[in-house]
Amino acid sequence: MVLDNIEKLIEKYENGETTLQEEQQLKHYFTKETVAPHLEVFKPMFVYFSIAQNEQFTKDVPLEAKKTNDLYKWISVAAIAVIMFGVYLSGAFDRQLTPSDLQGEDLIAYNQAIDAFNLLSSNFKKGTDNMSAVTQLSESFNQGQENLSLLTEFDKTTDKLFKYE
Repeated sequence: MVLDNIEKLIEKYENGETTLQEEQQLKHYFTKETVAPHLEVFKPMFVYFSIAQNEQFTKDVPLEAKKTNDLYKWISVAAIAVIMFGVYLSGAFDRQLTPSDLQGEDLIAYNQAIDAFNLLSSNFKKGTDNMSAVTQLSESFNQGQENLSLLTEFDKTTDKLFKYE
């Protein structure tokens, strides 16, 4: 009867369904000298739990607060101040100039900049046209590699069928 009860408690223990009182019964049973032979495998575990329950940590644990470096705090405050100053100044320069507002040298510089950007844009377009040819070549190369891998697989298969010596 006691053995059946212990076996049921072990099954509940393995499923994590035991209460503290039931675990105490198991510890008490397995700390005895005689244990059923088929339950001997559980004995070291419960003996360990009984011994570990009595262990205590005796060393002192220092609980000193870490001293933080205040420099990082001040750096973050300064960074926020710089950002806020930048936001304030960006609001002061919201007025946008149009080409009709420009006169004299400013208008000449504006027109030269527009010409330079147009030249740069046309050269970039030529470069992208050449890149499309490189892309097509790359795709053809990749397809050739895929075909080569298929040929290699076919070669391996024929080597398995026809054993060459």
